[in-house]
Amino acid sequence: MPTPPKSATPRRRGRPAAATGPGRDADARAHLLDVALKLFAEHGIAATPLSQIARKARVTPALLHYYFGSKDNLVDALVDERLQPLSAALGQRLANGGGDLRAALEAFVGTILELLAANPWFPQLWLREVLSEGGQLRKRLIERIAPHVAHRVRELVSGAQQQGLLNPDIEPRLLMVSLIGLTVFPLAAQPIWRAIYPSEDITTDVLRRHVLALLLRGLELGDAH
Repeated sequence: MPTPPKSATPRRRGRPAAATGPGRDADARAHLLDVALKLFAEHGIAATPLSQIARKARVTPALLHYYFGSKDNLVDALVDERLQPLSAALGQRLANGGGDLRAALEAFVGTILELLAANPWFPQLWLREVLSEGGQLRKRLIERIAPHVAHRVRELVSGAQQQGLLNPDIEPRLLMVSLIGLTVFPLAAQPIWRAIYPSEDITTDVLRRHVLALLLRGLELGDAH
């Protein structure tokens, strides 16, 4: 009796074949990171299995495993390749301001709002995975991202106070918290306040001017009162 033909060729080791779609492109890894970020922001990291990311990206789970190996490795890659560059950009703008606190704050606010507008996944991801108890980005942020920028802001505030240029009641260690609250939170809360007020005219530039007005002049009326 003749030997029946083999039903399939044995699979070779190495990169698995991807399904049709972006996974075949040279930038497949970057595409997978983008898809993972969107799903993590929408559903949370713990609630998003790798299989869901693969389906959304239209690739095989084997391809996702080939690039990252595990979810922890994927999250680390997101921190290194998506969040770290944002932090580096903020740090550079603060450095460019020199010792001028006003220039540094204007640069910081302008840069962070530009970055948030270009990366709309960030505010929601921040709420889910940094602020929420048990968020999987909190420890990574504290250890690898936040300290450089936070310490630089504290130094600028302390230096301005020592020179008599800034309200001494401002706590240098809390200004970074205020900056995040004035920039990240309004964008994370957009679905709420845009549903309450007519707000089609509130652009990123309007938000930037509003934040800087609060930071630099507060609610004072100046010579008008």
